Amino acid sequence: MSRLYDTVEPSVVDEEMLQKAVEEQGPKDEAGKIAKREGINFSDVLSLRLDFKNILKIDNLWEFTALTKLQLDNNIIEKIEGLDSLVNLVWLDLSFNNIEVIEGLSNLKKLNDLTLYNNRISKIENIEALKQLHVFSIGNNEIKEYKDILYLRQFPMLKTLNIANNPVSREDKDGFKQYVAAFLPNVEFLDYRLLDQQTKAAAYEKFQTQVEEQIDKDNKARAAAEEHERKMAETQLHKEAYVEYLNTARLFEDMYADDPEGNKLNQIPGVDEMLLVFKEKLMTVCQQLFEFGLQEYDKRKAEVDMFWECVNEAKQENKEMGMEAINKFMKDKKRLFIEMVQMTDTKMVDNKLQEYNDQVSALWDKLMGLELQLVDQLEEIIKDFERNMQDLVSVFLESVQAYLTQARDLENIHNERMIESATSALEKAAKNELDEDVPEELKMLLVDKDTVMNAVTSSHDVHLLKIDNKEDDIVTRINNWLKNMIETIHVEQEIQRNRMRVTEITHLIDHLRDEADLLDLVQEDDGVV
Repeated sequence: MSRLYDTVEPSVVDEEMLQKAVEEQGPKDEAGKIAKREGINFSDVLSLRLDFKNILKIDNLWEFTALTKLQLDNNIIEKIEGLDSLVNLVWLDLSFNNIEVIEGLSNLKKLNDLTLYNNRISKIENIEALKQLHVFSIGNNEIKEYKDILYLRQFPMLKTLNIANNPVSREDKDGFKQYVAAFLPNVEFLDYRLLDQQTKAAAYEKFQTQVEEQIDKDNKARAAAEEHERKMAETQLHKEAYVEYLNTARLFEDMYADDPEGNKLNQIPGVDEMLLVFKEKLMTVCQQLFEFGLQEYDKRKAEVDMFWECVNEAKQENKEMGMEAINKFMKDKKRLFIEMVQMTDTKMVDNKLQEYNDQVSALWDKLMGLELQLVDQLEEIIKDFERNMQDLVSVFLESVQAYLTQARDLENIHNERMIESATSALEKAAKNELDEDVPEELKMLLVDKDTVMNAVTSSHDVHLLKIDNKEDDIVTRINNWLKNMIETIHVEQEIQRNRMRVTEITHLIDHLRDEADLLDLVQEDDGVV
């Protein structure tokens, strides 16, 4: 079932191995010589063969971001790893290795052909992300259970499955074939043989009850997953609006979660009705803040979207003007170069060269001028955006503080009523008029006025602290969000973008000057070079 370590020393994928493999599989003849001399950028490689190299550990493939086909078969690999950056991979062969667990493939969302033939794998798992999987080969492994077939039902695009020579398929080959045909109706080829419609129909008839039950389970599981995703997305939206859980009783529950004295006092007869009124009013204020927060989030999002629309529009317009200047220059350059290579008079050549260099300098001035123009545009756009966002955040925070002030007022009113109820209960306790079923922990508070008032004050302080913490949390988070966003925009859209553009212009101008130097022109001393 697996390959043993040969007498050859186990290998790790390193720079030398990769360079050699790329050169061997790269272009041949003159193109190959040029590629070898100038070097091949790993990020441009589309296909890579690393088979039969006694590789033990997959590593150093992070540069191969454009790779679509990777061959790692017939090695001694024990773990699937080091593939996270290969996001464009379509075809992966890991057959004839020593792999025991399917893992490390979650980033390969474009993968449609996966071969894990002849390993030590005992369970099909961890490939949920491979929704485009067309071909899956897991033959000659240690798959023992039919539930692994059911796992594959989540891949509707799966057309070819090789699972031969596994314990699950060896015991009853015909029965297993029918099971696959019934439960994986989209599979057209099983173990490299066509599953015809007659076979599928007979299989469905045999397992009809179980298949229908499984379809029902799948539908329920899918609905549950969709609901979970919906709730997660909804919660994320509420967090981005800084009002998560304010549409629930969370703030009220948090007040009493760390309030042992308050929970004891709530057992005073009659307090339960007061508590219900307090909870309803507090939740009403929180709901108002929640709805306001979502409205303000929409305003901030619209402002951000408009900002990026303005930025991209300015950059696109500037780019078009730059390309227009470059295209015009290229036409003139072609004409000048044709004229120069045909000239026999050195003075005329010199004049044309001077004309060309003047045009290169003019292009430099034009492109740099456009860049300075864009810098000024973006600076103005960013200033306006920053000012608008600060206004929106200020309005939001003012309202947050106003709503939470209402929550404090409600807490203060509730606290006054708690004082009244506690005083009344204390008086009844002094006269032995309390109900017999009053909890012992409440009786311990009603021994004297100081004890019960300290409990009321402690509970009140906890509640106010929870409201303060909620306000501080909202203020801190939205201010940090705004600060980080503006800083990132300044760095990426002003500093980094400007540096990259100036570098691009410089490289272009240097290249254009070098082109003139490489022309075969008449020289004054000995004619043509």
